[in-house]
Amino acid sequence: MLTAIAWTALGAVLLFTFGGEPNSQVRVFWLFQPPLDLLLVYSSWRVYRIATGPIRRYWRLQTIGASLFFCGDVVQTGFALFRRDQWSTAGGDIQSTCFAVGLGLIIVGMLIHPLPGRTARESLAFWLDSATVMVGGAVVAWCFAVTPDQQDKNASLIGSLAAGAVVLTSAFAAVKLILSGNAPMHKAAATPMIVAAVVNAVGLFVAPPGAHDSFPPHVYVIRLLPSLLIAMGPRNQEILARFDETAFGSRRRRPYSLLPYGSILVVFVTMLVVLPNGLDTRLWGVVTGLGIIVALVVARQLAAFHDNTSLIDQLREHQERLSHQALYDELTGLANRAHFREETTTALDGAAPGTVALLLVDLDGFKAVNDTHGHGAGDLLLAGVAEKLRQSVRSGDLVARLGGDEFAVLLRDCTVRDAEQTAQRILRSMGDPIEVGETAVRANASIGIACVGEGDDDVRSLLHDADIAMYTSKHQGKGTWNRYEAGMVLSH
Repeated sequence: MLTAIAWTALGAVLLFTFGGEPNSQVRVFWLFQPPLDLLLVYSSWRVYRIATGPIRRYWRLQTIGASLFFCGDVVQTGFALFRRDQWSTAGGDIQSTCFAVGLGLIIVGMLIHPLPGRTARESLAFWLDSATVMVGGAVVAWCFAVTPDQQDKNASLIGSLAAGAVVLTSAFAAVKLILSGNAPMHKAAATPMIVAAVVNAVGLFVAPPGAHDSFPPHVYVIRLLPSLLIAMGPRNQEILARFDETAFGSRRRRPYSLLPYGSILVVFVTMLVVLPNGLDTRLWGVVTGLGIIVALVVARQLAAFHDNTSLIDQLREHQERLSHQALYDELTGLANRAHFREETTTALDGAAPGTVALLLVDLDGFKAVNDTHGHGAGDLLLAGVAEKLRQSVRSGDLVARLGGDEFAVLLRDCTVRDAEQTAQRILRSMGDPIEVGETAVRANASIGIACVGEGDDDVRSLLHDADIAMYTSKHQGKGTWNRYEAGMVLSH
């Protein structure tokens, strides 16, 4: 790599030395290209041998493309050395064809390189962003391909198109490296190649207007530098791959990109540059490209709006799911203790005496079911009891699982008689066995009832009173119900 830098520096010195001699400058320019191309071919081939999978496929295509660059530049070097009046740095038809085919292979490698972990909509957004930048590059390429002075015999349309293709390909490469999150090269390898694209674009602009037969030495030097920078990228990748196992690793990609908006800015600037020439073919191309870019950006925004809507819907569903998990028991689907307390507090607020009742239901012999049939059977029994409780109450009543085998029922707008009848319905429903695997188990329960009285009843006092009544039922033989009355004491 140091040799390549020294070689390029020597070429720059010679270009300045032969300043004012067009044939000598062009010969030096083309003579110094093939060795740099050879470094690109060799380094790309070395990386290809190290890489695996889709990354190996990309570097194989890059190696073939670099070989075509080398062949084309060797042919053009021969023309520059043995023919006169070879002033163009864009190359002849053979060199431009090799260059275009090589670029095409690299583009194919970029296009088929996989995008990791993307949904169909994320892939669509990626391609819309890529297309926006590519159209911007195509507009710039068009402005260089269609020059105002097409009558100049030395102006090569193929050469101009090849120069524009560099801009287009470089733009797409930048998009692929920045947006994909799965670039087939390390940042240290991508950086000099992206810088090469920038320098190459600068080299297209620095030529003096109307200069076709010769250029100042600095123009040749600027146009020579990309060959060095492009060759340094694979060389860096080769060195990194020897010592770093993550040299080809994916990186975290940004959820957004400003490149499409940069493409709009580039096209606007291009339009301002060509606008003074009046309404010509170049201006029509810029306006057409601008219209396409605006359409692509609008499509991208519509996709983003759809994504945002989908994200909001997902967040709403997630919030509802979390809210349900916070308020309801996972096993039975009944309200949990916190939700039951909250609903009972609301029902007691301003309730008249005898209009709100609370039933505490505790299963009899549940531990024996767990010990005999296992915890899985116990879970099935609890789920079956929960269903029986739902079927035994009114639509406006709330059934909850307080924990373990203890359930509670909140009866709104009910009389004492309604509460007693509900307890009786629950006990009758318990008479039907519940299928627990291959065994039918009869679930017995003891119920305690507590109704709102004249005092300042709250959730805690009602649960306490219902608990006393429930344990009184257990002491009376289980499978029965009792309503709390003043003077009733808790007896375990």
